[in-house]
Amino acid sequence: SDHLQKTGIPSGSQDKVSVLDSGPEMAEPQLAVDPVATSNLSVKAPEFYPAGYNQNFNQNFTDSSFEDRCDGYLTLAEYVQDFLNHLTEQPGCFETEIEQFAETLNGWVIADEALQELVELIYQQATSVPNFSYMGARLCNYLSHHLTISPQSGNFRQLLLQRCRTEYENRDEATKGDETTRKQFHAFVLFLAELYLNLEIKGTKGQVTRAEILQEGLRELLNALFSNPVDSNLVCAVKLLKLTGSVLEDAWKEKGKNDMEEMIQRIENVVLDANCSRDVKHMLLKLVELRSSNWGRVHGTTPHAEATPENDPNYFMNEPTFYTSDGVPFTAADPDYQEKYQELLEREDLFPYYEENGADLSAPGELYFDEIDDEMDPEIEEAYEKFCLESEHKRKQ
Repeated sequence: SDHLQKTGIPSGSQDKVSVLDSGPEMAEPQLAVDPVATSNLSVKAPEFYPAGYNQNFNQNFTDSSFEDRCDGYLTLAEYVQDFLNHLTEQPGCFETEIEQFAETLNGWVIADEALQELVELIYQQATSVPNFSYMGARLCNYLSHHLTISPQSGNFRQLLLQRCRTEYENRDEATKGDETTRKQFHAFVLFLAELYLNLEIKGTKGQVTRAEILQEGLRELLNALFSNPVDSNLVCAVKLLKLTGSVLEDAWKEKGKNDMEEMIQRIENVVLDANCSRDVKHMLLKLVELRSSNWGRVHGTTPHAEATPENDPNYFMNEPTFYTSDGVPFTAADPDYQEKYQELLEREDLFPYYEENGADLSAPGELYFDEIDDEMDPEIEEAYEKFCLESEHKRKQ
Protein backbone atom coordinates (compact mmCIF):
# COMPACT_ATOMS: atom_id res chain seq x y z
CA SER A 1 0.00 0.00 0.00
CA ASP A 2 2.82 2.37 0.81
CA HIS A 3 4.48 1.50 -2.45
CA LEU A 4 1.25 2.23 -4.38
CA GLN A 5 0.84 5.60 -2.70
CA LYS A 6 4.42 6.53 -3.49
CA THR A 7 4.00 5.65 -7.12
CA GLY A 8 0.76 7.62 -7.31
CA ILE A 9 -1.47 4.63 -8.09
CA PRO A 10 -4.79 4.60 -6.22
CA SER A 11 -5.36 1.79 -3.77
CA GLY A 12 -8.37 0.61 -5.74
CA SER A 13 -6.05 -0.43 -8.54
CA GLN A 14 -4.17 -3.10 -6.54
CA ASP A 15 -5.78 -6.02 -8.33
CA LYS A 16 -4.84 -4.69 -11.74
CA VAL A 17 -1.31 -4.04 -10.65
CA SER A 18 -0.91 -7.55 -9.25
CA VAL A 19 -1.97 -9.01 -12.56
CA LEU A 20 0.53 -6.93 -14.46
CA ASP A 21 3.33 -7.80 -12.02
CA SER A 22 2.48 -11.48 -11.65
CA GLY A 23 4.93 -12.57 -14.27
CA PRO A 24 5.22 -12.93 -18.00
CA GLU A 25 3.13 -16.12 -18.08
CA MET A 26 0.11 -14.31 -16.66
CA ALA A 27 0.40 -10.98 -18.54
CA GLU A 28 -1.98 -10.28 -21.38
CA PRO A 29 -0.48 -9.46 -24.79
CA GLN A 30 -0.15 -5.71 -25.27
CA LEU A 31 -0.82 -4.00 -28.59
CA ALA A 32 1.53 -1.37 -29.95
CA VAL A 33 -0.12 2.07 -29.93
CA ASP A 34 0.90 4.76 -32.38
CA PRO A 35 1.95 8.01 -30.75
CA VAL A 36 -0.85 10.60 -30.63
CA ALA A 37 -0.29 13.49 -33.01
CA THR A 38 -0.37 16.79 -31.17
CA SER A 39 -0.89 20.27 -32.52
CA ASN A 40 0.24 23.65 -31.34
CA LEU A 41 -2.92 25.26 -32.80
CA SER A 42 -5.09 26.76 -30.08
CA VAL A 43 -8.89 26.84 -30.21
CA LYS A 44 -8.52 30.59 -29.92
CA ALA A 45 -6.24 30.85 -32.92
CA PRO A 46 -7.05 33.48 -35.55
CA GLU A 47 -7.92 30.73 -38.04
CA PHE A 48 -11.13 30.05 -36.12
CA TYR A 49 -12.42 33.62 -36.25
CA PRO A 50 -14.08 35.44 -39.17
CA ALA A 51 -12.09 38.12 -40.89
CA GLY A 52 -12.28 41.44 -39.04
CA TYR A 53 -13.37 39.87 -35.74
CA ASN A 54 -11.66 41.24 -32.65
CA GLN A 55 -10.70 38.24 -30.50
CA ASN A 56 -10.21 40.38 -27.40
CA PHE A 57 -13.63 42.02 -27.75
CA ASN A 58 -15.59 41.57 -24.54
CA GLN A 59 -13.16 38.93 -23.30
CA ASN A 60 -13.09 40.50 -19.87
CA PHE A 61 -16.89 40.46 -19.77
CA THR A 62 -17.19 36.74 -20.52
CA ASP A 63 -14.24 35.10 -18.79
CA SER A 64 -14.65 36.55 -15.30
CA SER A 65 -17.20 37.85 -12.85
CA PHE A 66 -18.17 41.50 -12.99
CA GLU A 67 -16.53 42.27 -9.66
CA ASP A 68 -13.14 41.18 -11.00
CA ARG A 69 -13.38 42.79 -14.42
CA CYS A 70 -11.81 46.12 -13.58
CA ASP A 71 -8.74 44.37 -12.15
CA GLY A 72 -7.34 43.62 -15.59
CA TYR A 73 -7.48 47.22 -16.86
CA LEU A 74 -4.62 49.66 -16.73
CA THR A 75 -6.61 52.81 -17.58
CA LEU A 76 -10.09 54.21 -17.18
CA ALA A 77 -10.45 54.57 -20.96
CA GLU A 78 -9.72 50.88 -21.48
CA TYR A 79 -12.32 49.83 -18.92
CA VAL A 80 -15.04 52.20 -20.11
CA GLN A 81 -14.47 51.42 -23.80
CA ASP A 82 -14.71 47.70 -23.17
CA PHE A 83 -17.98 48.16 -21.29
CA LEU A 84 -19.38 50.34 -24.08
CA ASN A 85 -18.47 47.71 -26.65
CA HIS A 86 -20.06 45.07 -24.45
CA LEU A 87 -23.22 47.16 -24.16
CA THR A 88 -23.29 47.69 -27.93
CA GLU A 89 -23.13 43.97 -28.58
CA GLN A 90 -25.50 42.97 -25.75
CA PRO A 91 -27.87 45.87 -24.98
CA GLY A 92 -30.04 43.57 -22.86
CA CYS A 93 -27.33 43.61 -20.18
CA PHE A 94 -27.98 47.26 -19.38
CA GLU A 95 -30.41 46.66 -16.53
CA THR A 96 -28.32 43.99 -14.83
CA GLU A 97 -24.86 45.53 -15.15
CA ILE A 98 -25.29 49.30 -15.12
CA GLU A 99 -25.40 49.54 -11.32
CA GLN A 100 -22.05 47.78 -10.87
CA PHE A 101 -20.56 49.85 -13.70
CA ALA A 102 -21.58 53.08 -11.96
CA GLU A 103 -20.17 51.85 -8.64
CA THR A 104 -16.85 51.03 -10.28
CA LEU A 105 -16.73 54.48 -11.87
CA ASN A 106 -17.40 56.12 -8.51
CA GLY A 107 -14.26 54.49 -7.18
CA TRP A 108 -12.23 55.39 -10.25
CA VAL A 109 -13.46 58.81 -11.45
CA ILE A 110 -12.24 61.09 -8.70
CA ALA A 111 -10.72 63.93 -10.73
CA ASP A 112 -12.00 66.49 -13.25
CA GLU A 113 -9.87 65.06 -16.04
CA ALA A 114 -11.24 61.55 -15.52
CA LEU A 115 -14.83 62.82 -15.65
CA GLN A 116 -14.19 64.73 -18.87
CA GLU A 117 -12.55 61.65 -20.36
CA LEU A 118 -15.61 59.57 -19.43
CA VAL A 119 -17.95 62.07 -21.09
CA GLU A 120 -15.88 62.09 -24.28
CA LEU A 121 -15.76 58.29 -24.50
CA ILE A 122 -19.52 57.96 -24.19
CA TYR A 123 -20.15 60.82 -26.62
CA GLN A 124 -17.87 59.29 -29.26
CA GLN A 125 -19.51 55.88 -28.91
CA ALA A 126 -23.01 57.35 -29.18
CA THR A 127 -22.19 59.40 -32.29
CA SER A 128 -19.95 56.97 -34.16
CA VAL A 129 -21.48 53.53 -33.56
CA PRO A 130 -24.74 52.92 -35.46
CA ASN A 131 -27.80 52.37 -33.27
CA PHE A 132 -26.00 53.21 -30.02
CA SER A 133 -27.53 56.67 -29.66
CA TYR A 134 -30.53 55.38 -27.69
CA MET A 135 -28.46 53.19 -25.38
CA GLY A 136 -25.93 56.01 -25.00
CA ALA A 137 -28.72 58.39 -23.93
CA ARG A 138 -29.98 55.89 -21.36
CA LEU A 139 -26.44 55.46 -20.04
CA CYS A 140 -25.99 59.22 -19.76
CA ASN A 141 -29.25 59.56 -17.86
CA TYR A 142 -28.26 56.87 -15.35
CA LEU A 143 -24.79 58.23 -14.76
CA SER A 144 -26.10 61.78 -14.36
CA HIS A 145 -28.04 60.59 -11.31
CA HIS A 146 -25.58 58.06 -9.84
CA LEU A 147 -22.08 59.47 -10.25
CA THR A 148 -21.01 61.04 -6.97
CA ILE A 149 -18.23 63.30 -8.29
CA SER A 150 -19.31 66.90 -8.85
CA PRO A 151 -16.27 69.12 -9.44
CA GLN A 152 -16.29 72.87 -9.91
CA SER A 153 -16.00 72.44 -13.67
CA GLY A 154 -19.44 70.80 -13.69
CA ASN A 155 -21.05 67.46 -12.96
CA PHE A 156 -21.51 64.69 -15.53
CA ARG A 157 -24.67 66.15 -17.09
CA GLN A 158 -23.25 69.65 -17.34
CA LEU A 159 -20.05 68.43 -19.00
CA LEU A 160 -22.10 66.31 -21.40
CA LEU A 161 -24.22 69.28 -22.46
CA GLN A 162 -21.10 71.40 -22.87
CA ARG A 163 -19.66 68.73 -25.18
CA CYS A 164 -22.86 68.71 -27.22
CA ARG A 165 -22.82 72.48 -27.44
CA THR A 166 -19.49 72.36 -29.26
CA GLU A 167 -21.10 70.47 -32.15
CA TYR A 168 -24.28 72.50 -31.91
CA GLU A 169 -22.51 75.80 -32.51
CA ASN A 170 -21.05 74.47 -35.77
CA ARG A 171 -24.45 73.44 -37.15
CA ASP A 172 -24.54 75.85 -40.09
CA GLU A 173 -21.08 74.88 -41.31
CA ALA A 174 -21.78 71.18 -40.77
CA THR A 175 -24.97 71.15 -42.86
CA LYS A 176 -23.04 72.77 -45.73
CA GLY A 177 -20.00 70.51 -45.39
CA ASP A 178 -18.97 67.46 -47.36
CA GLU A 179 -20.64 64.07 -47.05
CA THR A 180 -18.44 62.88 -44.19
CA THR A 181 -18.98 66.08 -42.18
CA ARG A 182 -22.73 65.91 -42.67
CA LYS A 183 -22.84 62.27 -41.67
CA GLN A 184 -21.06 62.99 -38.39
CA PHE A 185 -23.34 65.94 -37.74
CA HIS A 186 -26.48 63.88 -38.39
CA ALA A 187 -25.30 61.28 -35.87
CA PHE A 188 -24.95 64.06 -33.32
CA VAL A 189 -28.45 65.37 -34.10
CA LEU A 190 -30.06 61.98 -33.50
CA PHE A 191 -28.07 61.48 -30.29
CA LEU A 192 -29.26 64.86 -29.05
CA ALA A 193 -32.83 63.83 -29.87
CA GLU A 194 -32.41 60.68 -27.78
CA LEU A 195 -30.95 62.75 -24.96
CA TYR A 196 -34.00 65.01 -25.04
CA LEU A 197 -36.29 61.99 -24.70
CA ASN A 198 -34.26 60.09 -22.08
CA LEU A 199 -32.38 62.63 -19.97
CA GLU A 200 -34.44 63.27 -16.82
CA ILE A 201 -34.09 66.50 -14.87
CA LYS A 202 -35.38 66.41 -11.30
CA GLY A 203 -36.90 69.65 -10.10
CA THR A 204 -36.73 71.16 -6.65
CA LYS A 205 -40.12 69.67 -5.79
CA GLY A 206 -39.19 66.20 -7.00
CA GLN A 207 -40.91 66.47 -10.36
CA VAL A 208 -39.19 64.98 -13.39
CA THR A 209 -38.90 67.09 -16.53
CA ARG A 210 -36.91 67.13 -19.76
CA ALA A 211 -33.98 69.42 -20.44
CA GLU A 212 -35.55 72.56 -21.86
CA ILE A 213 -32.27 73.68 -23.37
CA LEU A 214 -32.33 70.58 -25.59
CA GLN A 215 -35.84 71.44 -26.73
CA GLU A 216 -34.70 74.81 -28.00
CA GLY A 217 -31.57 73.27 -29.48
CA LEU A 218 -33.55 70.75 -31.54
CA ARG A 219 -35.64 73.53 -33.04
CA GLU A 220 -32.53 75.37 -34.19
CA LEU A 221 -31.04 72.16 -35.56
CA LEU A 222 -34.20 71.60 -37.60
CA ASN A 223 -33.94 75.14 -38.96
CA ALA A 224 -30.33 74.51 -39.96
CA LEU A 225 -31.23 71.26 -41.72
CA PHE A 226 -34.11 72.82 -43.66
CA SER A 227 -31.98 75.83 -44.56
CA ASN A 228 -29.66 73.52 -46.53
CA PRO A 229 -32.18 71.14 -48.14
CA VAL A 230 -29.93 68.48 -49.63
CA ASP A 231 -31.18 64.91 -49.43
CA SER A 232 -29.10 63.79 -46.44
CA ASN A 233 -30.07 66.84 -44.37
CA LEU A 234 -33.75 66.33 -45.13
CA VAL A 235 -33.62 62.64 -44.28
CA CYS A 236 -32.02 63.54 -40.93
CA ALA A 237 -34.78 66.09 -40.27
CA VAL A 238 -37.44 63.47 -41.02
CA LYS A 239 -35.82 61.00 -38.60
CA LEU A 240 -35.59 63.68 -35.94
CA LEU A 241 -39.24 64.66 -36.23
CA LYS A 242 -40.48 61.08 -36.35
CA LEU A 243 -38.54 60.47 -33.15
CA THR A 244 -39.42 63.60 -31.19
CA GLY A 245 -42.20 65.37 -33.13
CA SER A 246 -45.07 64.50 -30.80
CA VAL A 247 -43.10 65.41 -27.66
CA LEU A 248 -41.82 68.65 -29.15
CA GLU A 249 -45.25 69.74 -30.33
CA ASP A 250 -46.81 69.04 -26.93
CA ALA A 251 -44.06 71.02 -25.19
CA TRP A 252 -44.42 73.95 -27.59
CA LYS A 253 -48.20 73.99 -27.22
CA GLU A 254 -47.87 74.13 -23.43
CA LYS A 255 -45.92 77.37 -23.91
CA GLY A 256 -48.47 78.70 -26.38
CA LYS A 257 -46.03 78.45 -29.28
CA ASN A 258 -46.90 77.41 -32.80
CA ASP A 259 -43.45 76.18 -33.79
CA MET A 260 -44.61 72.85 -35.22
CA GLU A 261 -46.94 74.59 -37.67
CA GLU A 262 -43.96 76.59 -38.86
CA MET A 263 -41.94 73.39 -39.31
CA ILE A 264 -44.71 71.77 -41.33
CA GLN A 265 -44.96 74.89 -43.50
CA ARG A 266 -41.21 74.73 -44.14
CA ILE A 267 -41.52 71.10 -45.14
CA GLU A 268 -44.29 71.90 -47.61
CA ASN A 269 -42.17 74.68 -49.09
CA VAL A 270 -39.24 72.30 -49.45
CA VAL A 271 -41.43 69.78 -51.28
CA LEU A 272 -42.51 72.49 -53.71
CA ASP A 273 -39.22 74.32 -54.25
CA ALA A 274 -36.20 72.23 -53.27
CA ASN A 275 -34.26 70.15 -55.77
CA CYS A 276 -34.34 67.05 -53.60
CA SER A 277 -34.98 63.55 -54.90
CA ARG A 278 -38.41 62.11 -55.44
CA ASP A 279 -37.99 59.58 -52.62
CA VAL A 280 -37.07 62.30 -50.13
CA LYS A 281 -40.09 64.38 -51.15
CA HIS A 282 -42.23 61.30 -50.57
CA MET A 283 -40.71 60.91 -47.08
CA LEU A 284 -41.50 64.54 -46.29
CA LEU A 285 -45.11 64.15 -47.42
CA LYS A 286 -45.47 61.02 -45.31
CA LEU A 287 -44.17 62.98 -42.33
CA VAL A 288 -46.79 65.68 -42.90
CA GLU A 289 -49.41 62.94 -43.08
CA LEU A 290 -48.12 61.43 -39.84
CA ARG A 291 -48.38 64.74 -38.06
CA SER A 292 -51.94 65.26 -39.36
CA SER A 293 -52.89 61.98 -37.64
CA ASN A 294 -51.54 63.32 -34.33
CA TRP A 295 -48.22 61.50 -34.85
CA GLY A 296 -50.02 58.17 -34.95
CA ARG A 297 -51.07 58.39 -31.32
CA VAL A 298 -54.31 56.72 -30.29
CA HIS A 299 -56.14 58.46 -27.48
CA GLY A 300 -58.63 56.29 -25.65
CA THR A 301 -62.08 57.71 -25.02
CA THR A 302 -63.20 58.57 -21.50
CA PRO A 303 -64.78 55.68 -19.52
CA HIS A 304 -68.21 57.26 -19.38
CA ALA A 305 -68.38 58.25 -23.04
CA GLU A 306 -69.08 55.75 -25.80
CA ALA A 307 -66.78 55.90 -28.81
CA THR A 308 -68.28 57.95 -31.63
CA PRO A 309 -66.93 59.31 -34.92
CA GLU A 310 -66.77 62.73 -33.24
CA ASN A 311 -64.65 61.81 -30.18
CA ASP A 312 -62.55 58.92 -31.54
CA PRO A 313 -60.39 59.59 -34.64
CA ASN A 314 -59.89 55.84 -35.08
CA TYR A 315 -63.60 54.99 -35.00
CA PHE A 316 -63.66 53.87 -38.64
CA MET A 317 -60.14 52.46 -38.74
CA ASN A 318 -61.16 48.78 -39.03
CA GLU A 319 -64.37 49.22 -41.00
CA PRO A 320 -64.65 47.16 -44.23
CA THR A 321 -64.72 48.72 -47.69
CA PHE A 322 -67.78 48.29 -49.92
CA TYR A 323 -68.40 49.17 -53.56
CA THR A 324 -71.37 50.76 -55.28
CA SER A 325 -72.90 49.41 -58.50
CA ASP A 326 -70.50 51.71 -60.36
CA GLY A 327 -67.46 50.26 -58.58
CA VAL A 328 -66.89 53.31 -56.35
CA PRO A 329 -65.47 52.31 -52.92
CA PHE A 330 -67.06 53.57 -49.71
CA THR A 331 -66.76 52.87 -45.97
CA ALA A 332 -68.71 53.69 -42.84
CA ALA A 333 -66.92 57.04 -42.75
CA ASP A 334 -68.67 58.10 -45.97
CA PRO A 335 -71.42 60.71 -45.35
CA ASP A 336 -73.79 58.76 -47.65
CA TYR A 337 -72.92 55.41 -46.10
CA GLN A 338 -76.45 54.40 -45.08
CA GLU A 339 -77.93 55.20 -48.49
CA LYS A 340 -75.17 53.45 -50.41
CA TYR A 341 -75.20 50.42 -48.12
CA GLN A 342 -78.97 50.05 -48.44
CA GLU A 343 -78.56 50.13 -52.22
CA LEU A 344 -75.94 47.41 -51.87
CA LEU A 345 -78.33 45.19 -49.88
CA GLU A 346 -81.04 45.63 -52.50
CA ARG A 347 -78.80 44.29 -55.26
CA GLU A 348 -80.41 40.83 -55.08
CA ASP A 349 -78.71 39.77 -58.26
CA LEU A 350 -75.43 39.60 -56.33
CA PHE A 351 -76.76 38.39 -52.94
CA PRO A 352 -79.86 36.30 -53.74
CA TYR A 353 -79.66 33.85 -50.85
CA TYR A 354 -77.55 35.50 -48.16
CA GLU A 355 -78.23 38.15 -45.58
CA GLU A 356 -75.76 40.69 -44.23
CA ASN A 357 -74.02 38.33 -41.78
CA GLY A 358 -73.54 35.64 -44.42
CA ALA A 359 -76.23 33.24 -43.16
CA ASP A 360 -77.85 31.08 -45.82
CA LEU A 361 -81.50 32.01 -46.47
CA SER A 362 -82.27 29.64 -49.32
CA ALA A 363 -85.35 27.48 -48.88
CA PRO A 364 -85.24 23.67 -49.03
CA GLY A 365 -84.87 22.47 -52.54
CA GLU A 366 -83.44 25.74 -53.83
CA LEU A 367 -80.00 26.03 -55.37
CA TYR A 368 -76.99 27.02 -53.34
CA PHE A 369 -74.14 28.94 -54.91
CA ASP A 370 -72.07 25.77 -55.07
CA GLU A 371 -74.92 23.87 -56.75
CA ILE A 372 -75.36 26.34 -59.59
CA ASP A 373 -74.26 24.93 -62.95
CA ASP A 374 -70.70 26.07 -63.42
CA GLU A 375 -70.05 24.50 -66.81
CA MET A 376 -67.01 26.07 -68.44
CA ASP A 377 -67.08 27.94 -71.68
CA PRO A 378 -65.87 25.65 -74.54
CA GLU A 379 -62.89 27.86 -75.26
CA ILE A 380 -61.88 27.91 -71.59
CA GLU A 381 -62.40 24.18 -71.29
CA GLU A 382 -60.15 23.55 -74.31
CA ALA A 383 -57.41 25.77 -72.88
CA TYR A 384 -57.68 23.99 -69.54
CA GLU A 385 -57.31 20.56 -71.13
CA LYS A 386 -54.27 21.77 -73.09
CA PHE A 387 -52.73 23.06 -69.86
CA CYS A 388 -53.27 19.70 -68.14
CA LEU A 389 -51.68 17.79 -71.04
CA GLU A 390 -48.62 20.08 -71.04
CA SER A 391 -48.24 19.73 -67.28
CA GLU A 392 -48.41 15.94 -67.50
CA HIS A 393 -45.83 15.93 -70.32
CA LYS A 394 -43.42 18.06 -68.27
CA ARG A 395 -43.88 15.83 -65.23
CA LYS A 396 -42.92 12.70 -67.22
CA GLN A 397 -39.81 14.42 -68.56
